[in-house]
Amino acid sequence: MSECGMRFLQRTCCFYTCLCLLGLCLLGTSTLAEEATLHGSIIDVETGTALPARLYIEATDGKLYHARSASPDGSAVEYNNQRSPTSVEVHTTLSAHPFAAKLPRGKYKVTAERGKEYFSAATDVDLTNGDAEVTLKLRRWIDTSKRHWYSGETHVHRSMDELPNAMLADDLNVALPLTHWVTQAYLPPTQGDKNSPEVAAKLIEIDPTHVIYPLNTEYEIFAVDGKRHTLGAIFALNHKTVFTKGVPPVTPIAEQAHREGALLELDKHNWPWSMMLVPIMDVDLYELTNNHVWRTEFFFKGFGEPPASFMNVARDRNGMTERGWLRFTFQNYYTLLNCGFRLRPTAGTASGVHPVPLGFGRVYVHLPDGFSYDAWMDGLDAGHSFVTTGPMLDVFVNTQRGGATLKYNNGQTAELKIWGWTESEYPLPRIEVVSMGSSVALDVTNTKTARGLFRNKIDTTAEFAQSGWIAVRCFEQLPNGRFRFAHSSPVYIDIAGKPYRPRKQHVNYLIERVKKELERHAGVLPEAALEEYRKALSIYEKIAETAR
Repeated sequence: MSECGMRFLQRTCCFYTCLCLLGLCLLGTSTLAEEATLHGSIIDVETGTALPARLYIEATDGKLYHARSASPDGSAVEYNNQRSPTSVEVHTTLSAHPFAAKLPRGKYKVTAERGKEYFSAATDVDLTNGDAEVTLKLRRWIDTSKRHWYSGETHVHRSMDELPNAMLADDLNVALPLTHWVTQAYLPPTQGDKNSPEVAAKLIEIDPTHVIYPLNTEYEIFAVDGKRHTLGAIFALNHKTVFTKGVPPVTPIAEQAHREGALLELDKHNWPWSMMLVPIMDVDLYELTNNHVWRTEFFFKGFGEPPASFMNVARDRNGMTERGWLRFTFQNYYTLLNCGFRLRPTAGTASGVHPVPLGFGRVYVHLPDGFSYDAWMDGLDAGHSFVTTGPMLDVFVNTQRGGATLKYNNGQTAELKIWGWTESEYPLPRIEVVSMGSSVALDVTNTKTARGLFRNKIDTTAEFAQSGWIAVRCFEQLPNGRFRFAHSSPVYIDIAGKPYRPRKQHVNYLIERVKKELERHAGVLPEAALEEYRKALSIYEKIAETAR
């Protein structure tokens, strides 16, 4: 190429380079012009102090966005989980510092929530013309700690790095993350295929009333000998050493767990093996609100073993409704109670693997002498508790809260006074006393207090001529058509010489569940595991001998 041609080529390249750079600059300017920054803070309306909270930012087209902490001392944890087009959970949990969010220009709804004890705060924000600032003011409608109730969740799949931020944002006092998690039969948790980084069996204090105990194990078995063969899930909570044995059989794990002061928790009642586990492992806890109960739309309409016909579970064309799933959960619990298995209620969300905030379903434990982790675990084990996804309740039978046993001599009739209160953010359409699985509706008044909450008194009586149990549950109707509930732990009535006789259809349900599994596992599970099913079957058949 001639020298003249070379100079022409160089000038041409330079010209087009300048054009490209100019285009990039203009594009950058255009992009910047299409964005605006939302600056915000979340405060307690009564004290004016900053609060940690959970934040939602939703555009008019339904798209959801995250925020970041605007302080070098702050933290923000993004949560994104979607199970279906209508089962979506996208939020940011924020420390008690200002936040910021760079967003496309437009209009947004911004909502702050904090656990169960604050009214939510929402406002519309217009970023069409540029940056905007917002202050979201949260207001308590109840302070359960002043009444010696402290919350926790026993089914957690959040990382240890995220938990301090998320717990404070949702004011959850106790979290028990399942840091050891195994999904294959016979594989020990030391080699768990879903384990978190190694942790020590040592309490982690975020502050004096928010704590994490990190050594907890989930056996959730989906495969046997490398082939798909679902058994189900069971948790060991608060143990002291890492388990070195896999399952099945499950008896050695139950023995080690209880030796170490751990509690065994039934995850979902309709896993295939669940009704074998209860008598064989001496299971302690039952998830009355479990990880299929979400803030967003109900999804698992056909999961697991089906309910018995006597449970009258509601369905639609797609399967179980949310109310149907809850009724199934309750009725299975009542069936076990009626057969003499005194499982204590608990709550879990599996936040981390499902579209649900940490502590959306939670268990409150009553601690008359103030909060400590050991006292909380002891109270959970004793059943001094209630579970909730929204409302609060405090219930006494005579002078005793949940978990107590009232003893009477042979020939005596137990005359009981059931009393207490419910409080809720929205009105309660129904409060029920539940006895041996049957429910009686109470009058509701929904008296609105000066703080804007709704209060109902509980005041009724009952008589027992034979042993049994009694509890209270309530339901809250939300403006969007969804519902929330609370359920107390049972109080037991023990009349000497008058044991409760369960109904045959209830015991037969448990028997058939175990028989079905024995048939399914023949030739698949080892003899030691099959023997556990036979033992469970014999226990239920013995109970059936006294059924009516």
